[in-house]
Amino acid sequence: MKNYLFYISENYSFKILRPLQDEINKRGDQVKWFVEGDNVNQSYFKNNEEQIATVEEIKYYDPCAVFAPGNFVPSFIPGIKVHVFHGFVGGKRRKKDNTIYHFIMRGCFDLYCTHGLSSTKKFQELAEKHQYFDVVETGFCQMDPYFNSQNKSIIKKKEKPTILFSSTFSPRMTQAPALLKTIEYLSKNTPWHWQVTFHPKMASNIVNSYKAIQHKNLTLIETDNLIPYMKNADLMLADYSSMITDFILLNKPVVTFKNPDNLSHLININNTDEIEKSITLGLTKPETLMIKIKTFNQLTHPYRDGKSSFRVLNAVEKKLESSRQLKKKPLNLLRNLKLRTKLSYWSI
Repeated sequence: MKNYLFYISENYSFKILRPLQDEINKRGDQVKWFVEGDNVNQSYFKNNEEQIATVEEIKYYDPCAVFAPGNFVPSFIPGIKVHVFHGFVGGKRRKKDNTIYHFIMRGCFDLYCTHGLSSTKKFQELAEKHQYFDVVETGFCQMDPYFNSQNKSIIKKKEKPTILFSSTFSPRMTQAPALLKTIEYLSKNTPWHWQVTFHPKMASNIVNSYKAIQHKNLTLIETDNLIPYMKNADLMLADYSSMITDFILLNKPVVTFKNPDNLSHLININNTDEIEKSITLGLTKPETLMIKIKTFNQLTHPYRDGKSSFRVLNAVEKKLESSRQLKKKPLNLLRNLKLRTKLSYWSI
């Protein structure tokens, strides 16, 4: 029996890692969770999900592999470090060198499990350059429940279309405050049912402002499992939300408001008076738009079999069995010192 560890620091980790947990359990192996910091809501843990509280306990548990959806994981805990990512590539860039954040090397990982050609090609180039990690295209384990029979929609389909509004938490990028009055008006004056979901880090005053305008045709969704709502919705209205790609991968249209990327597979608008007609257009699923969506999906995440977690574990097992010699990872002395301080761990 293999011991695995999930190293998490944010609530989004649950939706990413639970499909992988199911696959680990299916193989008769064991997985435990370790929480770094205070951003994880402990109430999200299920009764059968076992946590490890300290680094000392991790050392005793001795995992053969550590899975992290975040950007960092300490080198001083055992096991190969596996990056499964917390989202798709996106367009956010680092100001100083214009590097897309998804491709920044932080020297923490032995294996990158990529999602599709749009991420695999670049990581393969980086692997050839740095030579201390492997890259295997597996698909994104978070997407498994969208494509398998275990997560059928539990929400009864309504007679009118459902519009899901999703917004990022970034004060610079969120359009939730600007769209509050428009969404309130449209929810009362259009033939659509409206649901609203926010990033877990969204400012509480914005969340409360949407709570205040709820009525029978407008609901704020607060849950750690948005999959049934995503599958139930007919169209998404969003700004720069990380949920855009997930929704597009379901072959459904997205209307974006003031999204700087201006991507061709999205219906991009910049004025509130364009929202209603853009949603009306999107709901018809015009052929030219759907062709662009299909092309994007093939490059981003071509796997629709619900078996990405299966491929991730196979990649890890192959890595564990491999005798291929790679260069040592960077020492990351400062970063590991910060993590030791954060985790109160000073043993060698």
